Amino acid sequence: MTDELNFMTARELARRIHSRELSAVEVLQAHLDQIDRVNPVINAIITLLAERALASARAADAALARGDDVGPLHGLPIAHKDTLATEGIRTTQGSPIYVDTIPDANALIVERTQGAGAIPIGKTNVPEFGAGSQTFNTVFGTTLNPYDLSTTPGGSSGGAAAALAAGMHPIADGSDLGGSLRNPGGYCNVVGFRPSPGRVPKINTNSAWFDMTVNGPLARTVGDIALMMSVIAGPDLRSPISLEDPGAIFTRPLERDFDRVRVAWSRDLGGLPVDPRTTAVLESQRAVFADMGVDLVETEPELSGADEVFHIFRAWDFELSYGDLLDNHRDQLKDTVIWNVEQGRALTGPDIGRAARLRSEIYRRVHEFFAEYEFLLLPVSQVPPFPADVPFPTEINGTPMSTYIEWMRTCSRITVTGHPAISVPAGFTPDGLPVGLQIVGGARDDWGVLQLAHAFESATNHWRLRPPSLADATSQVPG
Repeated sequence: MTDELNFMTARELARRIHSRELSAVEVLQAHLDQIDRVNPVINAIITLLAERALASARAADAALARGDDVGPLHGLPIAHKDTLATEGIRTTQGSPIYVDTIPDANALIVERTQGAGAIPIGKTNVPEFGAGSQTFNTVFGTTLNPYDLSTTPGGSSGGAAAALAAGMHPIADGSDLGGSLRNPGGYCNVVGFRPSPGRVPKINTNSAWFDMTVNGPLARTVGDIALMMSVIAGPDLRSPISLEDPGAIFTRPLERDFDRVRVAWSRDLGGLPVDPRTTAVLESQRAVFADMGVDLVETEPELSGADEVFHIFRAWDFELSYGDLLDNHRDQLKDTVIWNVEQGRALTGPDIGRAARLRSEIYRRVHEFFAEYEFLLLPVSQVPPFPADVPFPTEINGTPMSTYIEWMRTCSRITVTGHPAISVPAGFTPDGLPVGLQIVGGARDDWGVLQLAHAFESATNHWRLRPPSLADATSQVPG
């Protein structure tokens, strides 16, 4: 029964807890046991609050026994991403500068999940300041991919995705600038959803209007993503870009008929190098959409200028966020963070103006594209999971990658457009490495993206294949 609880969907767990078929304590203990068994190898959860969580679970069961009105996530364990502020819980951002930092307030996404009844069990590992799609830092070390312990789970929400894949918690939160929800989702055979900017509001005291970094959910199924979105979405006036739609819009049925819906299929998003193993897996899935009756057309929007826009606005945001740290703690910053901050300091007014103009043109072109095609399908990542001791891929198909973020342009180009995107499990390479399919929707069509992802998931069930490496995890614990 314990193993069943670790891999049961969050919606089913929540239903059984609400109906008192299961207790919150029973569900939590199953996940704590799994953490004890596999986390010493995977290193996904880096701060654990077992006794505090058990006390919260007992209180959750008592509330149900009294007949209290409880939230939709009542009794579900969750570990929060270590870049998200958690009141009373250490939040390091993967940096030695903040190794002992304990915030006095929660990030808004944390506030909403806990307010809906989720029980915090700790924090999940990240790269330093969430910089890069590979999860390692000097504070906690490297997180490993449950599907192949020699490879990375991606990042920056890599700890969250690895913990989901390994059955350590049923729901997770994260953030995404250049793919930090989508990449680890694809690498860990779970679902990572980048909502439209403002759909999941966040309180940003540095740049309240900056819309390229968004918060969002990870889960093992699209239905569980919808459950999370029903809680974390909705307006908040502390965020000037928050959207007015309530989270309740994500409680509708996900089922939809996609017969004759026009959908674009892109192998490489305009000529980007993509590993042939990734291409082969995704090409094998085309028949699934044909069986749905989808009108699949090989094309993609014209995204010239997107790479320049992403690099400029990312650098601007890094300087704004970490410039003071560069001045006062340079010796404690990793080289890629230093590089990004210095890139920001080298920007001129005309550089930023050009990026704003290019992004406006891109949005117009993409908006016109989605008037003809309802969705765009493409790879999440340009390579399958790579060795965990490699900071980032330095070449793809013989094409050199000059920076630590260049290999993720299938995600970062979509970021620039401002459109919602999801990573959904799409199969495995011959050596068992997960591959994700990225589904992009029209402006603010978050619900449509979830519906198509749900239809694909229901037809394929790739998410049901558990990590084979977990069976041997205990034997690999050091010492």
